[in-house]
Amino acid sequence: MLGTIRQWFDPHELREVGSTPDYRFSLANERTFLAWIRTALALVGGGLAVAQFLPPLGTSYIREALAVILMLLGGGCALRAVDHWARCERAMREGRDLPASRFPALLALAIGLGALILIIVVLLGGTGD
Repeated sequence: MLGTIRQWFDPHELREVGSTPDYRFSLANERTFLAWIRTALALVGGGLAVAQFLPPLGTSYIREALAVILMLLGGGCALRAVDHWARCERAMREGRDLPASRFPALLALAIGLGALILIIVVLLGGTGD
């Protein structure tokens, strides 16, 4: 675990492994990382927006729960982004296949489920006064 986290912050350790891949692949890996970071920022911002601007819903604390869930998803997405970037970079340097990831599917399911729950709350008239 510490070795994994260390490679996030120490690019020299990552560069000592294997051989330098084509720069286009490293830059594509970095662009993918930045796309995941944008997604993480959007989730955190959405959580803050829910906490600040969504009127209280019928069930107590549902607004706060939604806000916290969105912010946790954003934080998890950011951590997953840096981990995936480092693992892909290492795999490219070692000439291995890129690592498979279930995270995009899990994130999509979580967001889809959250949207379904919100639709149900809206249709049932769950807004409070």
